[in-house]
Amino acid sequence: MISIKEKISLKAYNTFGIDVQAKYFCSVESVEQFSELFSSDLFKNEMRIFLGGGSNMLFTKDFKGLVIHNAIHGIEKYNETEETISLRVASGVPWHQFVLHCIKNNWGGVENLSLIPGTVGAAPIQNIGAYGVEVSEVIENVEAFELINGKKKSFSKDECRFNYRESTFKNDLKEKYFISSVTLRLSKINHKINIEYGAIKDTLSQLKITNTTIQTVSDAVIKIRREKLPDFSLIGNAGSFFKNPEVNQARFMKLKSDFPSMPYYPTANQQVKVPAGWLIERCGWKGKKINHVGVHPLQALVLVNYGGAKGEEIFELAMKIIQSVKEKFSVTLTPEVNIF
Repeated sequence: MISIKEKISLKAYNTFGIDVQAKYFCSVESVEQFSELFSSDLFKNEMRIFLGGGSNMLFTKDFKGLVIHNAIHGIEKYNETEETISLRVASGVPWHQFVLHCIKNNWGGVENLSLIPGTVGAAPIQNIGAYGVEVSEVIENVEAFELINGKKKSFSKDECRFNYRESTFKNDLKEKYFISSVTLRLSKINHKINIEYGAIKDTLSQLKITNTTIQTVSDAVIKIRREKLPDFSLIGNAGSFFKNPEVNQARFMKLKSDFPSMPYYPTANQQVKVPAGWLIERCGWKGKKINHVGVHPLQALVLVNYGGAKGEEIFELAMKIIQSVKEKFSVTLTPEVNIF
């Protein structure tokens, strides 16, 4: 039996630690409970949002509708060969918990995505990525319920329309489906080790690791993230607040001419990715604090709640940063988080 609560604080359900209220709140622990909730008048008549780990949310006001907390757990083998294994993972499983499960079993493909907050169900929505790897590289399909009729559908990798921090679930199908599980294909042998992006190679060298494995890559990524990113249980944040912008070749050549030290990464679609953190830092925002909010002193991509901040304060800070980067570089930053 699903339990619906009223006037519940969402402070513990978002990593920014913003204290706003949900008019209605429920936690769904199984597909059966979701079906029960779907049949209710409350689900049909109220505005609604789904929350996983709350790591990609910024609440700027109370939510005057139904907040559905996804707590569906479970990992099962779907298919297996000598070289690969496919796992069907429930959408409420914490992402990092899943990664550690894979590392423990020597299944490769997600080690570069260690310590990313949030749930498995949120991973395909924004095509999470880090250190040269995107989750779309290992996703086989996504199972989801259509919110207008409750019908279940399986989306192939192509149907998910993955792009940089994008998917069909974030664009044309936004708020139209509830993801119930994700199937991922991982390697059992001959793992594709990726240590070329970011500081992984340098960190492995510092740790004096000569035999690179998925375990050592995961360890290095965890070390890097813990050194650069604040623990949201200690200081409110949502990780990287902005996407790394992509510019065309003409814009890139002008930027590189004006700012020769600017780092960049060519993409597969003939665009060039520029680190948003570098742009923000060059505008003088890194480490800056305004009342209850600020930009983290070690990572300019991270906006933080120093305690007691309202969501509007973080939003206003984000808008000021976007404006200053636009003025200095003629590049428009886009938030990676969902803003309500």
